[in-house]
Amino acid sequence: MTESYVVAIDQGTTSTRCIVFDRRGQLVSLAQQEHKQYFPKPGWVEHDALEIWRNVERLGPEALRRAGITESQVAAVGIANQRETTVVWDRVTGRPVGHAIVWQDTRTDTLVNRLARAPGADAVHERSALPLATYFSGPRVRWMLDRTPGLRERAERGEVLFGTMETWLIWKLTGGLHVTDVTNASRTMLLDVHTLDWSPESLAFFGIPREMLPEVRPSVGVFGTARSAFPGVRIGAALGDQQAALFGQTCFTPGEAKCTYGTGSFLLLNTGAELVRSTHGLLSTVAYQIDGEPAAYALEGSIAITGSLVQWFRDQLELIASAPEIETLARTVADNGGCYIVPAFSGLFAPHWRSEARGVVVGLTSYITKGHLARAVLEATAWQIREVVDAMNADSGLTLKTLKVDGGMTADNLLMQFQADVLDVPVVRPLASETVSLGAAYAAGLAVGYWPDLEGLRQNWHRAAQWLPTMDSALRDREYGNWKRAVSRTLDWIEPS
Repeated sequence: MTESYVVAIDQGTTSTRCIVFDRRGQLVSLAQQEHKQYFPKPGWVEHDALEIWRNVERLGPEALRRAGITESQVAAVGIANQRETTVVWDRVTGRPVGHAIVWQDTRTDTLVNRLARAPGADAVHERSALPLATYFSGPRVRWMLDRTPGLRERAERGEVLFGTMETWLIWKLTGGLHVTDVTNASRTMLLDVHTLDWSPESLAFFGIPREMLPEVRPSVGVFGTARSAFPGVRIGAALGDQQAALFGQTCFTPGEAKCTYGTGSFLLLNTGAELVRSTHGLLSTVAYQIDGEPAAYALEGSIAITGSLVQWFRDQLELIASAPEIETLARTVADNGGCYIVPAFSGLFAPHWRSEARGVVVGLTSYITKGHLARAVLEATAWQIREVVDAMNADSGLTLKTLKVDGGMTADNLLMQFQADVLDVPVVRPLASETVSLGAAYAAGLAVGYWPDLEGLRQNWHRAAQWLPTMDSALRDREYGNWKRAVSRTLDWIEPS
């Protein structure tokens, strides 16, 4: 009997990957392509959605070729995507009306501040379980409708469509199916997280026509059949990338948590069928929904700049030639030399939610070398995670015992050890490091019966590495205090316009 496989399309912030997995959840082949980042103004971040689609068209067949298989051996395709990134395109031509506005983008800060003072703002928060912030895609759609001549009228006639990246890719893959899943829809501020459908009241608040929105579906279930890239193959799942990582880490039980280290870093805690509302700066979000079952919810701490800080250190400062070199450079010194970097490039996300904040480097003296700066870059990620863990412990009433980690930065042993030290808990990395892609594959395979149930997926999880805390508690407390003082220096930098 011919062996079959599952493919994941992992559409990330800096690149797109197509990965083939087997029944044991092991990676068989991978094809990857970066896409261009556009920074037209300070705080603006854009992507070319057509470039990303062309990459998927090319990467899909390449991943199958490298695996030595054909489309007939693919049981299903699952999609994981950068969330909140906003695309609007012409229904007839299939061409975007402009660049996609990326989740890191802060151009809507003035609009968000104005909306926060408008009647009904509190009700939007109640329905969406999200704070009014530049992070989410709803304000971006409103900004585009306000700024693009004639776009609102076209949207009202249903001539242009809105979607996050999975919606755009499904539309292109299927030749016109306009759908989203509950995890991505829950990041727009337009979804009622209780009914799991678009809220008419929230649409009216933001001034967004219903005609341009996709149909909301469960995350795990057959969306349709691909006509391009994987012709004839069923699309079995779509999840926002961080929910996909939660699924890939098999965190199916309330109280299980994971942290993904990528362009940004994201800590999610499964809260089960209960939507837990945060009082400590976290997000309440949909974790996933299996077709025919109630949704599972999660608490999330979202940090905008972690891996991209290393990228900035490499590309903008040119102090290293490749990302892995930062660990080597950081190991040339014993500590940070009193230097701290707070990367509030797009404001501060969880648990602060301060869009006017901007990044700072503090504690500079003539003693500081590029080694100290490299160490401060890595430590910035660990301290930001510590802030989120403290908030999550307070909201959930639980104390984190172990942190499951994944993503590219987990290859940095110095960072992972420092993370265990500042959290004072073990940090554990699974054998399968590509958990975002794996989660999309698991969900798609589950939808078509490739895997029978969640327990079968759990049996694929195996530990690859573990870091145990060794830092003296007094040093930990002192350094955390210094970090908090550094964070306070970032606030109120951008004055209201």
